[in-house]
Amino acid sequence: MLSENPVSGVLRIRVSKVGATEVPLPRYQTDGAAGMDLQAAIPSEIVIAPGARAKLPTGVAVAIPEGFEGQVRPRSGLAARHGITVLNAPGTVDSDYRGEIQVVLVNHGQEPVAIAPLERIAQLVIAPVARAELVLVESLDETTRGAGGYGSTGR
Repeated sequence: MLSENPVSGVLRIRVSKVGATEVPLPRYQTDGAAGMDLQAAIPSEIVIAPGARAKLPTGVAVAIPEGFEGQVRPRSGLAARHGITVLNAPGTVDSDYRGEIQVVLVNHGQEPVAIAPLERIAQLVIAPVARAELVLVESLDETTRGAGGYGSTGR
């Protein structure tokens, strides 16, 4: 059982199950885990060929509170073992989205990879979001780096 963090407390998020495939609710695998595992809500195995992608349902929809987002991130084990990752990592689940969370996986490996029903395919990390107000100015303040882009700070 996870204990309540005395510093930040526990953020309660409403979740509903959607779709035809019954899945367990996402959960943290350890007390120190940052992400809850999302599972493939598929009725049968799906094979992702090398270089191909697949959009997989998770069977859950969430009501993330305003001021937060859900970040859909890859699972390190799938990446290390098979070259499978989340294509638009991290994907964002906005606080006003109420549809089913879906995960776009891509196979960067050299072999086809089978995804089984209920396999853990991604992580959902809940994170705070700052809203910004853009202010148009004539010029920006100078910094040491300046406009140096990719690779400008060293190798």
